[in-house]
Amino acid sequence: MALHQIDTKTSKTKVEDNSTLKGTLASVFLLGFFLVSVWVSVYFLFLDRF
Repeated sequence: MALHQIDTKTSKTKVEDNSTLKGTLASVFLLGFFLVSVWVSVYFLFLDRF
């Protein structure tokens, strides 16, 4: 079986990522807040009916 070697000098690729992740951070926080609020409300509903 032949071993393949990657020449890092010739295979350099430039990846420019100029996008900001502020929208992603806001979405994750909103989703987390939603999940926590649903969990807390179901917990209090459980305590109320217990």
